[in-house]
Order: sequence, then C-alpha cells, then structure tokens
Amino acid sequence: MRALLDGLAGALAGVLTGFGVGGGGLLMIYMTSLGGLEQYVAQGVNLWYYLPAAGGSLIFHIRARTIDAKTVWPAVAGGLASAALGAFLAGLVDTNLLRKLFSLLLLYVGLRELIAKK
Repeated sequence: MRALLDGLAGALAGVLTGFGVGGGGLLMIYMTSLGGLEQYVAQGVNLWYYLPAAGGSLIFHIRARTIDAKTVWPAVAGGLASAALGAFLAGLVDTNLLRKLFSLLLLYVGLRELIAKK
C-alpha cells in the first residue's frame, strides 16, 4: 500500500513538475507529513526525483520554445552555486527548524498566491 501511495504522490508531483510549478514542493509535503521521512532525508529523495522529472519536462519545453535563453544561463549559474551552499547549510541546521522554515515558506507562497492581483 505504501508503494502505491508513494507512486501516486510521485505521479502527481510529476504532472506539476511538467507544468513547471514546483511538484517537488508537494512531494516534500507528502514525504514529511504522510510518508514519515525526516526533512533532510526527504530533501535527498526529492533531489533524486527531480532529475528525471525535470529532464523529461525540459525536453517538451525546449520543443515548445518556451525557454528564454537569456534568462536560463545566469539562473543556472546562480542556482548551481547556491544549491551547493544550501545543501551544505541544510546539513548543519536542526531538522525541526528546517521543517518549520520550509512550512513558513510554503505558507508565505500560498498566501501570496491567494491574495495576489492578476
């Protein structure tokens, strides 16, 4: 049963990743809240999940020409450097604090989306 739930959560997160809206965030919530994984372990699983999911959706975004090349390379450079720093720092932060910070981030983003004027 657990494998079925994990697969369904991965599939739903994959659809959201394909849309480019951060399916990994949903997967993190599932793994820490329902899956019983520690925050740091869930982050590692999420990174492994993200590689093939992002690669697959990237192919379709390239085909549809929905990627702005002028924006990609600076974002990639900054993302690689800060991801390495973030991974290092995450290993130093208490798991409970990390979970609370992640929850606050999700709450902030959710509230911002609810009240944002389109």
